[in-house]
Amino acid sequence: MTTFWKSFNNNLISRVLSKYSVDIKKVSVRERHMNIPRKRHPGWLPKQNRVLHDEHITAENKTFIKEVIQSKYNSPLNIKPIEPITEWRKGLRRTGLIAKKIGIYPMWLNNGKKVTTTLLQVLDNQVIKYISPENFFPVKTKQHVIINRLGSLVIGAESLDPQLFRKEYCGLFKDSGVMPKRILMRFMISPEAALQPGTPLFATHFKPGDVIDIRAKTIDRGFQGVMKRWGFKGMPASHGVTKTHRRPGNIGSGGAMARVMPGTKLPGHMGNRWRIIRGYRILRINTKYNVIWVMGHNIPGETNTFCYLYDTLLSRRRSETPPYFPTYIPDLSKEPLPEDLYADDVHPFKAPTIRFSEES
Repeated sequence: MTTFWKSFNNNLISRVLSKYSVDIKKVSVRERHMNIPRKRHPGWLPKQNRVLHDEHITAENKTFIKEVIQSKYNSPLNIKPIEPITEWRKGLRRTGLIAKKIGIYPMWLNNGKKVTTTLLQVLDNQVIKYISPENFFPVKTKQHVIINRLGSLVIGAESLDPQLFRKEYCGLFKDSGVMPKRILMRFMISPEAALQPGTPLFATHFKPGDVIDIRAKTIDRGFQGVMKRWGFKGMPASHGVTKTHRRPGNIGSGGAMARVMPGTKLPGHMGNRWRIIRGYRILRINTKYNVIWVMGHNIPGETNTFCYLYDTLLSRRRSETPPYFPTYIPDLSKEPLPEDLYADDVHPFKAPTIRFSEES
């Protein structure tokens, strides 16, 4: 009876997948257990940079080209108002932001405790494209296609000169009418949180006190040994040890196995891997420069590298107050926000100094 239901479920899922014309990529056992990154270009993203040649353009022609580019991309966009705006409710997923890690800074809480924060600056974030759930298939598992029906919102950051990119890559920004972006990211969102192409996103997309998840690439360390890569102790420094002070030693692959088991901790490439850290709290937001202060200093990546911020998936850490849904829109806000926004337990810099004295 069990085999019958298994075959029935497999046939049902295959019919649903064939209806939506979805291809499933089979992940090998080695990729699942060893976390090997896929070294291929994303299928939805055309190649970005082109080969630059000396085209012998005069100074007058260069200024003329800049004027044409400015008139083409800086023209007023025909962004339709987002109406009607759906009220936020639990279960809806909104977009995230692309931020640049710019440094580490100390802050103080109202109880006198000093904490370390990381500064993340949101640079020219704009909506590039929205793909409805009917046309978007980020298929990885069969259950994902059937149960979760989410759309995709492409967000771009850091505008650059269009002459630096390929023609095919610049075609991604034709409908949105914005300058070509250096960084693109897809966020899975609910259909109610869709935004018009060209809509700008600010750091006030979040509120002080919110808890977010951060996805970024770790620092590339190159080829490293087992002591630095895995934290091995190493061999003794004396007592007859010769040229094996930093070696891994015996890996136990003899006998019946006679091979190296997958996942064995050995020397290899360290870093340059996508990592997600969850449950990081926002302490401060600067609305003038679009800077977010996040509690903690162990965010992956070097300084001036980009990371992706979105609402946390931890159910117990989510905020009870409704966020700006689908995002913060300055035109629709009743009152302008102040330059600096702080969480409730953070001591502002402009506030009087807190003095603690012992009770007599």
